[in-house]
Amino acid sequence: MIRDQETLNVLLASISRFVRERLVPNESEVADTDEIPAKLVAEMRELGLFGLSIPEAYGGLALTMEEEALVAFEIARTSPAFRSLIGTNNGIGSQGIVIDGTEEQKQRYLPRLAAGDIIGSFALTEPGAGSDAASLRTSAVRDGDDYVLNGTKRYITNAPEASIFTVMARTDAEKRGAGAISAFIVEKGTPGLSLGKIDRKMGQKGAHTCDVIFENCRVPAGNLIGGKEGVGFKTAMKVLDKGRLHISAVCVGAAERMLDDALRYAMDRQQFGKPISEFQLVQAMLADCRTEIYAARCMVLDAARRRDAGEDVSTEASCCKLFASEMCGRVADRCVQIHGGAGYVSEYAIERFYRDVRLFRIYEGTSQIQQLVIARNMIKGAQA
Repeated sequence: MIRDQETLNVLLASISRFVRERLVPNESEVADTDEIPAKLVAEMRELGLFGLSIPEAYGGLALTMEEEALVAFEIARTSPAFRSLIGTNNGIGSQGIVIDGTEEQKQRYLPRLAAGDIIGSFALTEPGAGSDAASLRTSAVRDGDDYVLNGTKRYITNAPEASIFTVMARTDAEKRGAGAISAFIVEKGTPGLSLGKIDRKMGQKGAHTCDVIFENCRVPAGNLIGGKEGVGFKTAMKVLDKGRLHISAVCVGAAERMLDDALRYAMDRQQFGKPISEFQLVQAMLADCRTEIYAARCMVLDAARRRDAGEDVSTEASCCKLFASEMCGRVADRCVQIHGGAGYVSEYAIERFYRDVRLFRIYEGTSQIQQLVIARNMIKGAQA
């Protein structure tokens, strides 16, 4: 821990109260309007939520991975849209610069990201390159003091709101695989950069994605992250390892919220002359949820502590992402079942959460990709 426990407790209590008193009451409005009210965004800035994981030297709170997980447990107890807005500034939208950026790049962008003055976005996925990220086709060709980017990125979180994009592009047309990929910072308004229409998604209203299109988009060579070609894919993988732990913690927080709602409903709902919480088959669903949430929470905190200690947690991060996201889906399904017919109507939050959490098993690497990462790391370790 980088801070004393008392300071951390104050931070967690403040975020918990903000979630409970300000965010939860506005969940329905966000779902209905597909927008987060500007006043709430301003309050999120004031709390420092956009700079949780950015170093203090650049205006952030510099939370350790364990501390970040504890914060994620709290902020995920409301609509995932709120967490999504700050998530890219703390994760994939900033961490490439934090981990591998030059000092000039850090000074230029990180303070504004930490303050929430700008929103960062991470552009990796393409129409033909999702799970197989190393096969991306977006190109970056050196031309004097610039790189010229061409290609399309798809399902890019916070792209409609973003001021800067961390873009993965191929800088060596002859070389195949990850070694030909470099990372660039591309600013909103750069000629040749345009956005597609906002995607209409199954859930997570208020959290926006869209295509990001590059057509002869000229980017200064100084915006090559780290100033070196060919290391962009490695940067992306470092970012995703951290992001997977963060999303795992979000899965735990969302599951805890759903279970709390389901427990309250079960204690209030009467059938056959008594609360349905007294029926053993309902109790079994409640118990299974509690057990799996506890297991996922322990996994996330253990992996986070290992990362803070400097260990390579590629396998552990994938284990957490796989188990926690699948767990969250099972909890959502049980909680709808506990609500019965009420769980299928939008009057109750569980209907919205059921749709919202489905995405957790897909982004930051699908469950199937996590299985491949885990197994391949096991084989590699055994061979060594």
